[in-house]
Amino acid sequence: MALINTTYSGQRGSLVKKTEQVKDVKNSSFLPLGRDLTLLLVSNSVGSFGDGLYAYLLPVYMTRTLGASSVEIGTLYAIVNLFAASTLLLGGVLADRYDPKKIMVIGWGLWVPVPVIFSFARTWPELILGMVLWGFWLGGPSVAAYVARAADRQKLAFAFAALSAGWSFGYVFSPAMGGYFAETFGMRTVFFLASILYASAGFILVFITGQQPNSHSQMSAAQSYSFVQILRKREILKHSVLFSLTMFALMIFRPFVSRFLADMYEYSEVRIGILGSTLFFGSSVLGVMLGRLGDKWRRSYALSTSLGLCSLSLILMLSSAEFFFLMMALFLAGCSYTMWSLLNAIITSGSPEFARARWVSIPQALAMSTSTFAPLLGGILYNYSPKYPFLLAIGAMLLLALAVAVGDFEK
Repeated sequence: MALINTTYSGQRGSLVKKTEQVKDVKNSSFLPLGRDLTLLLVSNSVGSFGDGLYAYLLPVYMTRTLGASSVEIGTLYAIVNLFAASTLLLGGVLADRYDPKKIMVIGWGLWVPVPVIFSFARTWPELILGMVLWGFWLGGPSVAAYVARAADRQKLAFAFAALSAGWSFGYVFSPAMGGYFAETFGMRTVFFLASILYASAGFILVFITGQQPNSHSQMSAAQSYSFVQILRKREILKHSVLFSLTMFALMIFRPFVSRFLADMYEYSEVRIGILGSTLFFGSSVLGVMLGRLGDKWRRSYALSTSLGLCSLSLILMLSSAEFFFLMMALFLAGCSYTMWSLLNAIITSGSPEFARARWVSIPQALAMSTSTFAPLLGGILYNYSPKYPFLLAIGAMLLLALAVAVGDFEK
């Protein structure tokens, strides 16, 4: 689920008072993020732990158990991206009109049956319904709107990075455990455990403070900001292009990392799981470091650094099959999971309070729409040579790193 924050310079109604109360709780708490954002971080970690039990191994499961080809795997992941794009827009509308807490809980609820559906599949087409529900990202803009009101603006990038790191932290141990459980008890056990943890993540959010929806006057102002009108803003167009190109470059190779390790280096599920845990440990550590760097330096520079490190990680991964060398490569590859939060921090720096969720959802939705075709392209390239998707991604991310470093993407 995406994480987003922004500033508020509009009307001073009850919403502002509510925001100040939330920030007072945050400032008085011994927790760096405050009570509500800490609970949100815990929810992220629990949910991602469940996701990590099977998500990293899923392409291997699709191939070894269900007989899916690389193109068919790309098609399944394209379905996820397609539905993510449409539901992000819907989530943006809902988050501007209703308490984002409720939308976040519903978002987790929609994911609960996903691994159960996967567990009963006997052929790859039977995964499609699960992939559709997995693509329901209603909670993304809602999380964004919620964090925007609760976080300290001076620690914007850190708040995003910390919450993103919480998501990644859930993956630190779960891929290795998922690999062990898969070999010991079978994938069905892994899928059912994931479903229970999804439900737990939603339940934790019941205890965070609700936020009042926009007032009537703010809703009237929000109606003047239609999706088409927001798209006409120069900043949104620029950020949408950046978001789309970045996500396209990531999705060309991301679904094929575990399969590459299995096909090229003949690694077992357990070893692949350990490398997956290393990947997300890197995301947790590097995410917080890059977030602090973005607050003290420039967020665009932190994003450029992340793109460069991710390119380096793929170069290392293609260079050697030695296990500890691959652990170093996968640690650096964790940067690929920090980019969403860094992009969100850049985008939201100038978005209006009353249309914040929709403002944020547009670049996210366009990015997911564009990246729908990336796994398909990656699958086709993988058929020619398993190295081709990674080589293309390396070149694309290096060019993007340069463009972000020299471009003007922050207000």
